[in-house]
Amino acid sequence: MIVERIWTGNAYRNFNYLIACPESGEVLAIDPLDHQKCLAAAKAKGWQITQILNTHEHQDHTGGNAAMIAATGAKLLAHHRAGARIAGVDRGLKAGDVIKVGKRVELECMDTPGHTMCHICLRSHGDQPILFSGDTLFNAGAGNCHNGGDPNELYATFVDQLSKLPENTRIYPGHDYIENNLRFTLAREPDNVAAQALLPSVAGHDPATSVVTTLKEEKEFNTFFRLTSPGVIAKLRESFPELPEHPDAKTVFVKLRELRNTW
Repeated sequence: MIVERIWTGNAYRNFNYLIACPESGEVLAIDPLDHQKCLAAAKAKGWQITQILNTHEHQDHTGGNAAMIAATGAKLLAHHRAGARIAGVDRGLKAGDVIKVGKRVELECMDTPGHTMCHICLRSHGDQPILFSGDTLFNAGAGNCHNGGDPNELYATFVDQLSKLPENTRIYPGHDYIENNLRFTLAREPDNVAAQALLPSVAGHDPATSVVTTLKEEKEFNTFFRLTSPGVIAKLRESFPELPEHPDAKTVFVKLRELRNTW
């Protein structure tokens, strides 16, 4: 499997992805908002885009669909309940469904509600597992929930699904927010050594060459995985003094997401 990460350079800081079969050259395009860059990248490598996957229904992920389909005739894939929100879906996907790309690539669908209620992440298997996480999991952060989502559902997705993936899973999110997210981590947990070490390398960085993190690393510096950290809890109680001394993990997650909304 070949992963081509495309930095759009737009105001929303989107990443688009091309997933190619090295044997056939067939490609799955994930959230190809910048259809021109995606088409140019595929053409330069002699690839053929045959499928498009929208992780969810927001316009900054679906906005390139029409132009991409017109140019390639690709089939459109999305969450099985997203048909009313995404025009022209050819295949509705459920948890556990497999997307085949060419002869050698298989990706498993995960139903990951929270950012929206019709959100899909894709995972690969093998010696080097990969997660295409859309707007559910960001490098050092978590998706917002104020455009059709629910922080309680996002918490369940993190705890019941994402946290249980292999530790060496490489994370490919829908946006580049890593610098700001690390600054949020350090505002919540000032002594987080992993965040302190990584921040200088991404401060003012070129997202086109940005670091790709693993799930193991995320658990070290992503506040939304660090729900039992005494430091995180102590700092959280400064903002929410009504919290008990030992709040449950779900409460910590939801309150962190509330803080991040205005941070």
